[in-house]
Amino acid sequence: VQLVESGGGSVQAGGSLLLSCAVSGFTNSRHLMAWFRQAPGLEREGVAAISVAGLNTYYADSVKGRFTIFRDNAKNTVILQMNSLKSDDSAMYYCARGPIATSTTRPFSAVRYDSWGQGTQVTVS
Repeated sequence: VQLVESGGGSVQAGGSLLLSCAVSGFTNSRHLMAWFRQAPGLEREGVAAISVAGLNTYYADSVKGRFTIFRDNAKNTVILQMNSLKSDDSAMYYCARGPIATSTTRPFSAVRYDSWGQGTQVTVS
């Protein structure tokens, strides 16, 4: 099982970035998948999650209307489109694999995720 994030970088406030999480060793559409982020000195927080087959998506209040999570099944990739970026969005972003779930009441409970990528840095100035 491997998850590899890419797409991070530096952007000005108001700009956009597209993060990708390429997975191998499993089919991501069969799992709850999520993006988390962690800024220095702060706790890790869930940003967006997508359930099995994309039946449900979940977003942190802080990113609703600005971020979109979706899958590219042909590439076995989970994508996070981030628009209208703010300085508060600056963090290391991690992709994570969760359980097989079509819905959940706890999409951002980190203990439910058993595999994590190495992260990609996003800096908004």
